[in-house]
Amino acid sequence: LGFHLTSLCVGFMLLCMKRTTLTIEDELFVQLKKQAATQGKSLASLVNDLLRQAMAIQDRREPYRLELEGWNAELQPGVDILDRDNLFDIMDGR
Repeated sequence: LGFHLTSLCVGFMLLCMKRTTLTIEDELFVQLKKQAATQGKSLASLVNDLLRQAMAIQDRREPYRLELEGWNAELQPGVDILDRDNLFDIMDGR
């Protein structure tokens, strides 16, 4: 009975797992194959583990928050903020 349950579980996993094709740089592929062999894992198992680790690290990072200091703006005589060309002229000192 244990054999049949194991076969059923393995068969079920194969039906549920997605397959894809990745283009991996040659040098990186060699490193992955060596690491998989060293750890006694399949290449697929190692890549899945590494992807899980990378995604977990990304999930733990705090989102970047940009903080800008404002300034007090005052209307200036002769400056029309809706006239882009005039604004550039003023900023360029013309």
